[in-house]
Amino acid sequence: MLNEAYTEQTMNRLSEKVEAMIGQIGDKTPHVAGQDGKYDSTRDNWWTSGFWPGLLWLMHDVTGKEVFKKVAWGWDAKLEKCFSEYPVELHHDVGFQFLPTAVIKYELTGDQEGLRIGLEAANYLAGRFNPVGNFIRAWNGSNAIGWAIIDCLMNIPLLFWASRTTNDPRYKHIAMKHADTFLKHAIRDDGSVCHILSFNPETGEFIEPIGGQGLSGTSAWSRGNSWALHGLAIAFRCTGEERYLQAAKRVAHYFIAALPEDHVPYWDFRVESLEGEPRDTSAGAIAASGLIELSQLTPASESRIYRSASERILYSLSENYATWDQPNHEAILIEGTGHKPANSNVNVSLIYGDYYFAEGFAKLSGWRNRIF
Repeated sequence: MLNEAYTEQTMNRLSEKVEAMIGQIGDKTPHVAGQDGKYDSTRDNWWTSGFWPGLLWLMHDVTGKEVFKKVAWGWDAKLEKCFSEYPVELHHDVGFQFLPTAVIKYELTGDQEGLRIGLEAANYLAGRFNPVGNFIRAWNGSNAIGWAIIDCLMNIPLLFWASRTTNDPRYKHIAMKHADTFLKHAIRDDGSVCHILSFNPETGEFIEPIGGQGLSGTSAWSRGNSWALHGLAIAFRCTGEERYLQAAKRVAHYFIAALPEDHVPYWDFRVESLEGEPRDTSAGAIAASGLIELSQLTPASESRIYRSASERILYSLSENYATWDQPNHEAILIEGTGHKPANSNVNVSLIYGDYYFAEGFAKLSGWRNRIF
């Protein structure tokens, strides 16, 4: 479906689009673009703050254009200042913030400040580990002391990177403990997943699954499924542990089977009726990039299943949900859903959807310098 010419054309479109976004976004820290097509500017300690510079670094590496590197360069130092705030409002999502800023900056350029900041973030993430429950605490606040969430499977690659970089296995051990906890409690036999796991933080005892941004604790929030399949594929690539690959495949099979006719998911796979329910293009983009990971980790007899599923999603996103013909729109994808149960950021553009959409096409075009 996605031949080489289409992929090349899309990367050229992305290059033009992201270069235009530089002028439109300016010094904003984008998160959500509403119906007016204008990105907001959220606070720097917000969990999505790394995706815009991450998109810039990705486009620099793929295209070689210096303009992307120039605008991306200072973001790791900007975000590091959040560690000096009191109280520190950073949490488990430092992986999302510093992998696409400090870490990729170091890996692509050898910048020592990028290395220092990346390891600072890894130490912070490791410090959130609860050793009796074997999980990384998610958010701050007294009501979340015992909570861990599925999204963190995409933050633990920061710990895998730190282990590889420092030759210290402790980071990797923490990441694997957290992943194993989710294999045990969050990923169901059919491959669906829940968003939040609640534990007794003193004893480590598992209490219950919580719906969070999904419909309920027993539903299947589509973005949660995408975080899981992508994160577990990376965990297998970083460790070689077969249990992560098998779990990633199980989640991928559920995700693929649950997709509607145009291959772009609704916000939760278990809503009672699809009538009037919003899509989540960000979930589709994240899953598509993760499916490419799976296609590169499995033998040819299986690889084509994941590759073709990814291509179907990316093609539909590009043809039906992208803003190619809207030059004044500051985002790439429309119809993302942030938090439907709270009626927050529904039918909008989301910066992480834009990032993973570009990441998926970059992988298809042969991008090899990705961090994770």
